[in-house]
Amino acid sequence: MTDLVPPPFKSKLHGKVAIVTGGASGIGEATARHFINHGARAVVIADVLDEKGRNVAVSICSDRCAYIHCDVSDEDQVKSLVELTVSKYGRLDIMFSNAGIPSSDGQTVLDMDMSKLDKVYAINARGMAACVKHAARAMKEGGVRGRIICTASVLATRGFWASTDYVMAKHAVVGLVRSASLQLAGDGIRVNSVSPGMVGTPLTMMRWGLKDEEEMEKMVEKFSMLKGMLREKHVADAVTFLASDESEFVTGLDLAVDGGFIARQP
Repeated sequence: MTDLVPPPFKSKLHGKVAIVTGGASGIGEATARHFINHGARAVVIADVLDEKGRNVAVSICSDRCAYIHCDVSDEDQVKSLVELTVSKYGRLDIMFSNAGIPSSDGQTVLDMDMSKLDKVYAINARGMAACVKHAARAMKEGGVRGRIICTASVLATRGFWASTDYVMAKHAVVGLVRSASLQLAGDGIRVNSVSPGMVGTPLTMMRWGLKDEEEMEKMVEKFSMLKGMLREKHVADAVTFLASDESEFVTGLDLAVDGGFIARQP
């Protein structure tokens, strides 16, 4: 009897070239590490936190990971980011448009500061649109059946008692994804988004004034039906799935990574 020989292992992102905006920390950093671990040939980390970004790139793999300064609210910088990536690596397969900022002072409609609204929109909505635009152009010109993933939010499909500027911008991201997925399907370019719930991070601990991990876990668990704490890794897993051939017939999807938070809401 002949022993069964397992098929050769092929990593999910073997040979792919990716850009991760907002890649110097948090979900972006975790996803950049995931991409490399799953066989990406190269990952470009884009951010405005230069020292952090360079250190992350070196810590991941200096041969396969690079850092480029990019403020996504400036379309010229986004265009340059994509062009530099294609020039250095020959193509662009994956754009993870993740850069974003939180709400300004928890704005409500009655006390809305329009200049602060403009700042949140410039990064969280307009910056996303610029990343999708220039990544899609490079993919189309290069004949690449690319994958574009944007970071939305569980608040992208519902209202909230505060943070109106953030909620508005994240609603715009889902609209962008749905429209772009239709417009780019003919070119074989897939466009999806992930919508994280509350993620347990040092930033979450600081913003909510929590004193330790145990206190944070109790807080974060309130925003999930599942036991345990939502981490950056869980979001990175979802992004990697959408960037891989495992989701080759998935486009226009907003994938909630929230432990059932949306499902339980009225």
